[in-house]
Formats: sequence, structure tokens, C-alpha cells
Amino acid sequence: MDINLLVAIKNIFTVSNILFAAGGTLMGIIFGALPGFTAAMGIAVLLPITFGMPPDTGLILLGALFGGAMYGGSIAAILINTPGTPAAAATILDGHPMAKKGLAGEALREAVFASFLGGIFGVTVLLLFAPPLAKISLMFGPPEYFLLAIFGLTIIAAISQESLFRGLIAGVLGLLISTIGMDPLLGMPRFTMGIVNLIDGVQLVPAMIGLFSIPETLTLVSSYLNKDTISLINTTELRKIKVGFPSLKHIKSHAFLYLKSSMIGTYVGMLPGAGGSIASFMAYNEAKRSSKHPEKYGTGISEGIAASESANNAMASGALIPMLTLGVPGDSVAAIIMGGLMVHGLEPGAQLFARNGDIVYTFIIALYLANVMMLLFGTFCAPYFTIVTNTPKHILSACVMMLTVIGSYALRGNVFDVYVMITFGLIGYLMKSHGFSVIPVVLGIILGPIAEKGLNGTIAISYGENILLFMLSRPISLILIVLTLLSVALPLYRRIKGSMGKAAGNAE
Repeated sequence: MDINLLVAIKNIFTVSNILFAAGGTLMGIIFGALPGFTAAMGIAVLLPITFGMPPDTGLILLGALFGGAMYGGSIAAILINTPGTPAAAATILDGHPMAKKGLAGEALREAVFASFLGGIFGVTVLLLFAPPLAKISLMFGPPEYFLLAIFGLTIIAAISQESLFRGLIAGVLGLLISTIGMDPLLGMPRFTMGIVNLIDGVQLVPAMIGLFSIPETLTLVSSYLNKDTISLINTTELRKIKVGFPSLKHIKSHAFLYLKSSMIGTYVGMLPGAGGSIASFMAYNEAKRSSKHPEKYGTGISEGIAASESANNAMASGALIPMLTLGVPGDSVAAIIMGGLMVHGLEPGAQLFARNGDIVYTFIIALYLANVMMLLFGTFCAPYFTIVTNTPKHILSACVMMLTVIGSYALRGNVFDVYVMITFGLIGYLMKSHGFSVIPVVLGIILGPIAEKGLNGTIAISYGENILLFMLSRPISLILIVLTLLSVALPLYRRIKGSMGKAAGNAE
């Protein structure tokens, strides 16, 4: 057995790591259960708290929060017909109809148990496949890292489904922001506009806190001012709900569905830019397609919840695989966790496993513990989590705003980081208001320096040779070029095919 794995198992069972795994899971469930408070928002707000912790403890908190939020979204989806997170959108299709039939307890039971099994499956795949992939990345040189960053940027094509042009604009903005600071070759400040605090560049954490948290908070305030309300099932009735564990007969009847949906979720998680909503809908559609009674889906059956919830929780661990091994985040939450890694001085890739294997394995094994705690919390405390959905939006918004300011300032004890957070918050709000996604901006900020460093290194080792031909002569570079072209071509193909289908439908 790998010595790092033995050390990790020993590290897990410390009081601090157990408490932070439990606390992260609990906070994640609460964030997930609050409509509008996504996993990305929760992790972005709480990321600065981890800076004073040991790296493994900080990562455990973030990973537990991620998994907890994936499950927490199902609580709001089932009880109030509003997904707490985008990944829980498919859970509404059968979850809320079950609740309206008086089967809210059964629906919540299915959600937490399916989430638990999906999470365990995803972590197992992460444990088995991340180390071999990391070893492959040992063969990477400057050209491969440059192309890997470019491949990561092609996520923009996948996530910008409504407008590729807007996604590209946002991605370019992120790349431009990443160039602010000291030029790595000339050693001179660039694009700092004479501001001394920008010599080190734009700090990633305040920028992410602003981009993810402020727009959501302002949206919540706007909905409060507009008197938007959510119709909740009677609170007294919620407290009477009993979740419990499913019967062995039920588990056997759903076993293949759990496995199939978890496989779909993990696979989708490994695809950069796909995300939990795609994973859950793909699993739901596959379950419906292969069912003996597809007509019952959407009327309130447990199979629909089982498919969507096992998939989105498996996706959470799947998204960490390319992030840890290659430095390409699988989704927005993985991108924020990657930022946390880098702040702690941990570089994703083969060196992460070679130099900090004990930390990585501690993080991975802790995800098992977090999933067990999620099962226990969801089984015995689910009715009480629903009460948080009654919390007034203006109070929640004020608390989040306070946390964003404190978190940004705590990074370096520099009030300039608070100004950065506010600036990026306003930028994010304007982007969201005009139909732009902030994820391409974050990708540009993270991957821009990697691409620039790789390009400079490629120019240096090519000795004047044509750079494209030089990269084509390297097998891994050639594979990455093909993957990049496919990553761009497939979303374009789907978009063109969809447009042709609409045109044909209109013609009829």
C-alpha cells in the first residue's frame, strides 16, 4: 500500500479534520438548501477561512462543503419546487410531485441515500484513477502545459451555450486581467496603471469572491425588494417528516440505477465545463429511456430522484480528477478549489502527488468521511434543514456581504483586496445582467499565467524552429491539439445542428 495512503488514513482521524469534515458538510447542505446560494458561492465566501489552516484541513473543509451542497440542493427542489443548486434541477421533476403526494419523507430519503452512493462511487474513481493520470503529467514540458491551458480555455465553448461570442469576450477579459502585474520575462510592471498594489497582479481569491458572491447577493436583494416569495410546505408538517434508511429490498431494486447514474455523473464531471446540471439530466434521461415504465417519470417516482442525485454527487468528485492531475478544473467549484490549492502553494499535476502526496490522499480519503456524514445529517436532520429556506433574504444577503468583506481582507490584511472584491463583484453583476457568464473570466485568470509560462518556455526550447511544427512533433502535444479542436468543434456542431433543427421546425 502507498505510504502516503497510510499517512492519509492516520491524518484523517484527528479531531480537527473530523470536525472540519462535519462542519463543511453541514454548511454545504445549508448553502445547497438555500435557493440562490450555490456551492460555488459558498466555497468562494469560505475560502479565505482556510488560509490559516494546514493545507489538508483547508481542502477537507472545501471538499466536504462541495459534496454537502450537491445534496443540499435536493431539499429545496423536493419541498419548495425550487432547486437549491443548478445540479438539483432534474430532481424537481419527480421530487416535488412526490412531496405533493405526501411522500416528502420518502423523497428526501431517496435523495440522501442516492447522493451518498454517488459520492462514494465518485471518490473511489478519484482515488483509483487520479494517481495514474498524475504520472502521465510527469511527461509534460512547456509545450504540453501551454496546450493544456489552451484546452482548459476551450471549456468556454461548452459552457457558453446561449452565446459563444459572449463567452469568448468574457474569456478574453479574464486573460487580459491575468496579464496585470510583473512581466515574467522582462521583470517590469505592466498594465498596473501606476497602482503599486497591482504589481503582484490581481489576487485570485478576492476576484473569485466578487465574481461569484456579489452578483448572487444583489440578485437576492432585488428579488426581496420586488417582493418575490417562495411557497413552502407548512413548517409544522416538515418537522413531522421522518427520513430513515431505505430497506434492503429497495436498495436491491435500485442498485443498477445507482451504479449507472454514478458512472454517468463521474464521467460528465471529468469533462471540463459540463457541470452537475448536465450530469443529473443525462442520468435522468438515461434512466427514463431504459425504464420499463418511462411514462411514470415526472409523476413522482423514486427512480427519478435516484438517477439525478447519484449523478450530481458523483460529478463532484469527477470534476476534481482533471483539476488535481492536470490543473484543468472540471467545473466552477473545482476552479475555486484549485485557487485554494494554489494559495497554499500546491501546484496541481504530477508534482502535487510526488511532493505533497500525503496532503492529496488525506483530502481524498476525507471525502469518504464527508459522504458518511452527509448520509447521517441528511437522514436525521433533513426536516430541520428545510427551515433555513424561511430565513428572510435580506438577512441572508447582509450576512454574505459581511463574509465577503471579511474574507477578502483576511487574505493579506490589505484593504486593497476588498476594493478588488467589490470591483469584480460589480463587474460580475453587470455581466450577469447582460447575459454573460463569469466562469470564462475565472478560467482566463487561472489559466492565463500557465499558458504564458508554457508559451515562453516553448519558444525557449524550440531554438527558433516553427513553434507549431515543434509541438506537432511531440506525441502528447499532438493529442492535446486534437482534443482542443474536438472540444471547440463539438459544441459548435451541436449549436449548428440545433439551429438547423429549429429552422426545419419553423419551415413546417
